[in-house]
Amino acid sequence: MKSRVEDLIREIKRLEGELTDEVQRMQQIFSYQVRGGRVYFEEAVARYHRTLSQAVRTYIFEASLLNLLTAPMIWACLAPVLFLDAMATLFQTVCFPIYRIPKVKRNEYFIIDRDALAYLNIIERLNCTYCGYVNGLIGYVQEIAGRTEQYWCPIKHARRLAVMHKRYDRFFEYGDAADYSARFEEVRRDFSDLEDREK
Repeated sequence: MKSRVEDLIREIKRLEGELTDEVQRMQQIFSYQVRGGRVYFEEAVARYHRTLSQAVRTYIFEASLLNLLTAPMIWACLAPVLFLDAMATLFQTVCFPIYRIPKVKRNEYFIIDRDALAYLNIIERLNCTYCGYVNGLIGYVQEIAGRTEQYWCPIKHARRLAVMHKRYDRFFEYGDAADYSARFEEVRRDFSDLEDREK
């Protein structure tokens, strides 16, 4: 049974595509190109950016004391974050072939490109790399979890979700026992949209 929720999810995905196109249009406005996964600014723009970079000493001196005191807490999260990355990758490497679920491609989630911004100093670039990695990891793990949930328990929740993963629109409606009983095997194995996209 087609629901209004499915229509809304499709519309959200369409709008996300438009947003991505608009972000790409910014390349022309800010004079850069992406080639082979690297970002290249026009030389005059790169020179101008270098003039705006704040010296590390000044950056630290002008930083809020509370920011300086809490920075070690942020970096202390690196060990569990690396462990999560390793476990999620190991999980999909071992389990997804058994379940016949297409593997999540890391390079679609981990985008590390802010190091090309010459107006950032070395500390800002390092922080941006860390943030890009952690947020990419969260998206990567969410996609692994979403595909796993589709295989084991593809039922929507009764209560509102703050964030829905990309597989959620394929799930059974909460309380639809008849459709769940009749189509469980079909839905749990339906990754045809991923296979079509990868061709």
